[in-house]
Amino acid sequence: MFTGIIEEVGAVSRVSGSDIAIMAQNVLEGIAQGDSIAIDGACMTVVEFGEDQFVVQVSPESLSKTTLGSLKPGDAVNLERAMAAGDRFGGHFVQGHVDGVGRVEAVRKLDEFAVWRFSAPPEVARYLVPKGSVTIDGISLTVVDPAGDSFDVAVIPETLKKTKLPSKGPGDAVNMEADILGKHIFHYVKGTPRSD
Repeated sequence: MFTGIIEEVGAVSRVSGSDIAIMAQNVLEGIAQGDSIAIDGACMTVVEFGEDQFVVQVSPESLSKTTLGSLKPGDAVNLERAMAAGDRFGGHFVQGHVDGVGRVEAVRKLDEFAVWRFSAPPEVARYLVPKGSVTIDGISLTVVDPAGDSFDVAVIPETLKKTKLPSKGPGDAVNMEADILGKHIFHYVKGTPRSD
C-alpha cells in the first residue's frame, strides 16, 4: 500500500531484459531485498540493491500495461516506498496497481499553480468523480471537472518541485490508478459478478 506522496525522483541507470536499475537515495534507507517500491505508480519488488541504486524485474504484464516498458537510461522516475504501519497518511490509498495509461492533454499556468488536463482510458475514466482521488505516475491528485474521458487536476508548486511532472507535456503518456474506494463502490452498486 502506498499514499501517492512521492519521496524522490530517481533516474534509470540500466535496462536489461526485464531488469530495470534505478539510481536513488532516499528510498534506499533501510531497504531490503523483497521490499516494494512504486516506480511511476507501479508497485515493483526490489531484487537487488547497492549504495546508490536498486534493481527490479518487470513482468510482461507490467511492461504491457504501464509506461515502464518505454523507460531508458537517464529517464526520471517518481519513487515511493511502501507505507509502513503507523506512518502518517498524507495522500490517499494507492495500491500501486496501474489501471491504464493516459495522456497529458494540456497544461495551463494559474499564477504559481498549474492546471493539468489528462485523458484517461475507460478503465480509469469510469471511476472519476469531482473531488475524488486519482494517481498520475504515482502522484496522489484531486480530480477537478471530469467530463467523459478527460479531467483536470490543480497542481501545487510543491508537487511540481518534488516530482517529475514538469518534464511531461501534451501527448506524453502517464500511468494512472483510479481510487480504490471508487472502484469497490462502483462494482458493489453495479453488482458485478466475481470471476472466481
